[in-house]
Amino acid sequence: MCGRYTSTSTVDDLAAAHEVEEVRTEPLPLRYNVAPSQAVYAVALRRSGHRALGSFKWGLVPSWAKDPKIGNRMINARGETAASKPAFSAALARRRCLIPADGFYEWQRRNRPDGRPAGRLPFAIRRVDGVPMAFAGLWEVWRDPDDPERPLLRTCAIVTTAANDLMAPIHDRMPVVLAPEDWSAWLDPAAELSMIEGLLVPAPADRFEAYPVSSLVNNVNNEGPELLDPLPPPPGSIFV
Repeated sequence: MCGRYTSTSTVDDLAAAHEVEEVRTEPLPLRYNVAPSQAVYAVALRRSGHRALGSFKWGLVPSWAKDPKIGNRMINARGETAASKPAFSAALARRRCLIPADGFYEWQRRNRPDGRPAGRLPFAIRRVDGVPMAFAGLWEVWRDPDDPERPLLRTCAIVTTAANDLMAPIHDRMPVVLAPEDWSAWLDPAAELSMIEGLLVPAPADRFEAYPVSSLVNNVNNEGPELLDPLPPPPGSIFV
């Protein structure tokens, strides 16, 4: 899965990196601990075919939902099953987006020598070259059926896939990280679904690095660059 990530690039940097032609959001705070339910950046195509950078609430709320709280458990869509899941199938077919990130976090389950659980160790994962990445995302617009005057709610989810060789010792899932040459195809609502599903694969392991960080990241209220400071290797941990 992907439950936390970092987003510290400016609007101008994101617009340039993603060849955005329209910015439809106020700048969001720089975050080193992005968490579900927060507003996040995403790049999507407008009906004109132009790329736009907007803000979406992380946690997808399907258009047919009666209660937007369903989004609290819709932060990730499994790439292998999204096409068959009512919550995600329509978005996968027509409403795909790019979710910019500088890196993400994942937690490794650890055991004591006698096999008893010893908690979870957080890892930071980022590109080796330091270049920001783009997660495959899905988006939706929700209208309150009981209050037509209520503002529209725009939400998104991150698509996940099986772990690559780097991630496998840490967790069995990871976000789909799309290569820049695949961004246009992913955003194109006319693209064949079979081709889109072919993009939902693990990114090459040699493009990334992973290292353990402080448990401070466990608390969504903690913020700051110190969350990315590496920890010294603890005994018995698996490092990659």
